[in-house]
Amino acid sequence: MNHTRSAPCATTTRTTPTPPPGPPRTRAAAPAPPRDITGTESMRALTLPTASASVVDATVLPRLIRVGPNLCVAAFTLMKLLPARFMIDRAEQRGDLTPGTTVLETSSGTFALGLAMVCRLRGYPLVIVGDPAIDPALRRRLHALGARVEICTEPSPDGGFQRARLDRLEELRSVYPDHYVPGQYHNPDNPHAYASVAEQIAETVGAVDCLVGPVGSGGSTGGTAAFLRLLQPGMRLIGVDTSPSTIFGQEDGPRAVRGLGNSLVPPNVTHDAYDEVHWAGAAEVFAATRELHARHALYMGPTSGASFLVARWYAERHPDAQVVAFLPDEGHRYQETVYQDEWLAERGLLSGPRDAVPRTVVDPRDAVGGWARMAWRRRSLDEALREAAASAGREER
Repeated sequence: MNHTRSAPCATTTRTTPTPPPGPPRTRAAAPAPPRDITGTESMRALTLPTASASVVDATVLPRLIRVGPNLCVAAFTLMKLLPARFMIDRAEQRGDLTPGTTVLETSSGTFALGLAMVCRLRGYPLVIVGDPAIDPALRRRLHALGARVEICTEPSPDGGFQRARLDRLEELRSVYPDHYVPGQYHNPDNPHAYASVAEQIAETVGAVDCLVGPVGSGGSTGGTAAFLRLLQPGMRLIGVDTSPSTIFGQEDGPRAVRGLGNSLVPPNVTHDAYDEVHWAGAAEVFAATRELHARHALYMGPTSGASFLVARWYAERHPDAQVVAFLPDEGHRYQETVYQDEWLAERGLLSGPRDAVPRTVVDPRDAVGGWARMAWRRRSLDEALREAAASAGREER
């Protein structure tokens, strides 16, 4: 790996005094250098990277780590930091965002944190519309970064909390006349942000046969796949969801896995990009999350566990395929839940039954509960549901 040596923080010029005249002095022979038992000499031969300009620059791209013979993971510190910065960059370039403009957004998860970090560093006021899913630790971090947080306490009858949050966001537009809404669910800058990740994967991993990742707004998997397919049109894309979730055609309902699933279908989800879809249950996801830490020392959140679960299954069944899995965020928010035995035991998720492999379904509505998979075959949502209904009709006859 090539690095450039970092420049010193400051340079001080020293003037060596001229020795007084006199007879020349003899210099003792220098002692032989000690044997390099600490590796110091080897370290001197290395060059070091330059310091990052900010924590955003330092953590915006993932670490690419091999966790199996044909499986690499792209482990992010905070994946949503990437589109948050990219959207703000583009808004500034277009003139949509100027000093004093208030940034308004709806989020109850890591996109809110990514925006708060970027807005704090660039001096933009930020208002986040969330719901009770924002845990106290995240809310404290948002406040510490200067964000104002509004909580919608009642879900909308049509669209749940996500619809309620969007409705409140529309109301806030009139409260803040000079505002900018990034709009992670519909802004094309969201998927476009992942061009840098695709480039990183292509340069580091090389040819990728299958990309696996959780689907929320649709930006990370759809965006990265679009760029990688410029090099490899046949690369497979597997989306990971949980149930019940509307993203791939199920009815909405309460979900046990935080960060997965959606009550609305985001426009940024390009359904016809996916070759296969998996719905992973809470028991399977939480077990895989903890295994990722216990076996590979990767302390990640449950969306990462879900991605690892599916990617490992696929990699084991296709040993000649190079697989890359997205791990979106770290596990610190889940110390008292996913990583806590008592919390899991109270919910019957510590030692209860788990699916070792996914069952195959042809209709998303049959995927509720446990771990299921469906051949999506790069179809639109309407096409997939129509064909599923037609298949069900044939079976009934």
